[in-house]
Amino acid sequence: MTSQLFAVCFDASQPLRLAQFWSGILGWEMADDPHDGVALLPSDDTGFRIRFPPTQEQKVDQNRMHFDLTSTSLEDQQQTVAKALGLGARHIDVGQRPEEGHVVLADPEGNEFCVIEPGNNFLADCGFIGALACDGSQEVGYFWSEALGWPLVWDQDQETAIRSPHGGPKITWGGPPLMPNTGKNRLHFDLAPVVHSDRQAEVDRLLSIGATRTGTGPGEVSRVAMTDRDGNEFCVLTPR
Repeated sequence: MTSQLFAVCFDASQPLRLAQFWSGILGWEMADDPHDGVALLPSDDTGFRIRFPPTQEQKVDQNRMHFDLTSTSLEDQQQTVAKALGLGARHIDVGQRPEEGHVVLADPEGNEFCVIEPGNNFLADCGFIGALACDGSQEVGYFWSEALGWPLVWDQDQETAIRSPHGGPKITWGGPPLMPNTGKNRLHFDLAPVVHSDRQAEVDRLLSIGATRTGTGPGEVSRVAMTDRDGNEFCVLTPR
């Protein structure tokens, strides 16, 4: 038994505003969410939704994960950047070199994302969301491969990547050196056990492969809060 990646969650000071921004970038439809108020539903093969749980905490440090958006041409890359800026994004410097072809931006709440240059071979067969790029160890890549049942599509020099057998974005981990853990991540995963399965059995399975249980999480009965091998938060939801 494995879990499904049900959602990537962005903790948001203004959930509706942030949802509108990402809806404008991705072209995904906004929908009511029974737990977090607002969500975006994928219109492609991404396979997961995006949720925007409300938070009172302000963003302080660089996120441990971010979206890499793909481009089909330089003009396409420029159009994506211009659209993002028009919706409220801004250019930021995270140490990228001038010769690198990707453009680094932040959304209206400071969450980093990249618009990748055309011709990127690693993301060549991916959609507009090419990857969810994460700071993390080789061991956490192995953990998520087992947790989701997604095969490794890259495992070299302590860098790992996995991808659903059904396609969609890759999830990548860059290996050491790792960012210091300075508090709760603003982005995290919501997992959903397969339909009609036993959530407790799935929680026990995740514990057996290296997760840690940290509490019931917001919504109490609706989700179990856990962390992966690198201490990144995620939740296991009640099966629907």
